Amino acid sequence: MLSLIGTLLDGASARAEDGLKDRFAIDLLAQRIRDAEAGLAAAKQTLASLIVRQRAEQAGLEHLDRRHADLETRTISALAAGNSGLAESGAAAIAELENEREVRRAKVQSLGEKTLRMRVSVERAHRRIIDLNQGMISARAIDAERKAQSRLFRSIGHSASLSDAEGLLARIKGASDPFEEAGILDEIDGELRHDAIRDRLADAGHGPAVKVRARDVLERLKTIN
Repeated sequence: MLSLIGTLLDGASARAEDGLKDRFAIDLLAQRIRDAEAGLAAAKQTLASLIVRQRAEQAGLEHLDRRHADLETRTISALAAGNSGLAESGAAAIAELENEREVRRAKVQSLGEKTLRMRVSVERAHRRIIDLNQGMISARAIDAERKAQSRLFRSIGHSASLSDAEGLLARIKGASDPFEEAGILDEIDGELRHDAIRDRLADAGHGPAVKVRARDVLERLKTIN
């Protein structure tokens, strides 16, 4: 039982976390990009330090090469002149320089390999951040569209409300004209009171006129004038 409750709680927590990620996806993406850019800046600084060290070690190695060549030339000269004491001292110094030069050469090679690896990592990260920033533009546009759709949905309601509104509109448009209904009711009442047949008889000349017509008024006005 406790295990089941724990599983349900874990599931609810995961769903809540996913919901937060969906809601704040753009903000989270922007923060991840900022973190990546900060990491890239630090990597660039490290690469710059490696390049400086490599160049310094390379310069030191070249200086040793020049000292070695100079000392070798002088030692050969002393040996040719028969000055064995100086030649032996020169040979010992050359041996020390060669040892130092090997150590320096190994260090230059190691720094070169580290610099190359760091440079590749920096270039790869730089390209990925460019892609992320370009994707961020599309993501913001998509997010803005979704928010606009959500606001539109909230403003006009769901489809059931629209259907109800359309039904009410159709009902209003289909309703009969109250004035027309009133006239029809008068006609019905008149027929029930036999007024209609009386009017038709009067119009046919059977008995005095019941209704005052506009034509009769005009005829009277002509007589008065």
